[in-house]
Amino acid sequence: MTLSTLPAPPVKQSTPLPYIPIATLALALLCSTAAAADPLAPQRADMVKEIATVAAAAGAQSGRHALDPRVMAVMGQVPRHEFVPDPQKVYAYENRPLPIGHGQTISQPYIVALMTDLMMVKPGDTVLEIGTGSGYQAAVLAGLARAVYTIEIIEPLGRQACDRLKRLAYRQVACKVGDGYYGWDEHAPYDAIVVTAAASHVPPPLIRQLKPGGRMVIPVGAQFLTQYLLLVEKSGDGTVSTRQILPVRFVPLVGKH
Repeated sequence: MTLSTLPAPPVKQSTPLPYIPIATLALALLCSTAAAADPLAPQRADMVKEIATVAAAAGAQSGRHALDPRVMAVMGQVPRHEFVPDPQKVYAYENRPLPIGHGQTISQPYIVALMTDLMMVKPGDTVLEIGTGSGYQAAVLAGLARAVYTIEIIEPLGRQACDRLKRLAYRQVACKVGDGYYGWDEHAPYDAIVVTAAASHVPPPLIRQLKPGGRMVIPVGAQFLTQYLLLVEKSGDGTVSTRQILPVRFVPLVGKH
């Protein structure tokens, strides 16, 4: 019997791989890792672009055609989806308010950014927020200020927000349940104050707790009538001036006042 041998397979010529610099590979790996760690970052980036578009369109009325880059950067970092109820998470990065329970809402991202911008918060500042809500505005302020004190009158909402802020490691934020109309005198004076519910007037205790040179942003007006976002400024000699920014719609500031 004759044994036959199969012919040897042809040798394939390999094509050399294109050279890719190590730095490029490292950057690609870093970006893919970041995207995997924070898959909602692109949605936040789109939200920030929408805020910029709205700011430009409303600039003639608000006086702010472009918002502070520091504020925009923080808006792109804070995970808004963590501050809304589960059924609302799919809408978290849309530029609109969302219900958070107890008849309250988390404000439209543009309004949060505008109010924060108007406060002109500096890294060493101490800030007071009236109306913690879900804690989102406090989280944004925590990225800009040295310390944030926030008050919520609705106890279940306030406790949930405090727990959420602790879980997300916003250590600059101190919160309590109470009537925000009277402020938080223990930590006054404040470089900036923000009120996230509509008052019928600017609360005198908050004016007293505002530092000379400080700024307060507050919506004023009745619930079903026209409300205006006001910028309240306190000069070095204690003189107070107010300026209307634009019409808004907020839930009412509640309390014994």
